[in-house]
Amino acid sequence: MKVGLIGFGRLGKLLTKYMIQDFDLVIYDVIDHSDEIKSLGATPGSFEEVCDCPIVIPFVPISEFEGVVKKMAPLLKEGTLVADVCSVKEMPAKVMQKELPEHVQILATHPMFGPDSAGKTLFGSKIVLCNVRMDDKYFTDIKNYLETHGLKVIESTPEIHDKEISHSLLLTHFIGRTLMAFGAKNLSIDTKGFRRLMKILETVENDSWQLFEDMNKYNPYSLQTRIQFLEAMQEIEKRLET
Repeated sequence: MKVGLIGFGRLGKLLTKYMIQDFDLVIYDVIDHSDEIKSLGATPGSFEEVCDCPIVIPFVPISEFEGVVKKMAPLLKEGTLVADVCSVKEMPAKVMQKELPEHVQILATHPMFGPDSAGKTLFGSKIVLCNVRMDDKYFTDIKNYLETHGLKVIESTPEIHDKEISHSLLLTHFIGRTLMAFGAKNLSIDTKGFRRLMKILETVENDSWQLFEDMNKYNPYSLQTRIQFLEAMQEIEKRLET
């Protein structure tokens, strides 16, 4: 089966490496990556050729997602499955429902891994699936496929996903970015706890600021989570002062 990918960034490259084992991949990016795409066994294609595939996955920044979906909409054939990979789910789910024709099936996903955590294997990695508008059998088939490849599938709604992710991924990135701004670095005199703290920094330092900004801007629960976290820090500081 042909699968079309729009975007060839870090996550797109990672999943190309794994998906090429089972699918014929056609990949479009605004930047010419033809040689690298071919080296992975995939086919460079135009935007129109990608949208002609029975499965289309946009790998684009959250802030660009709506514009890409609008451009895709008139090019998609009946029965096409569009699956997003954004780290927020309410916004892309609403955009796809609004902009994509009724004859297009919609799956909202969040791969809970990246090049730094799944560079060698996907086994044991988590992925969230939200059945926005899909045939039940098609959804089950995709879930089973992912599970047979060692992924831990979490079924959720976009709302539950965004609430929980604001306390896990977003908070982790917030702490990691704060450590970077603080100038935290490995030290010879340290503890196991400090080394674990530095691992948080390592999980975010290779991701772009745009990703961090978009995750917070488009998750409706992110601001409240940050406020609660900062209030908790201030409370601890007050206790130390007294």
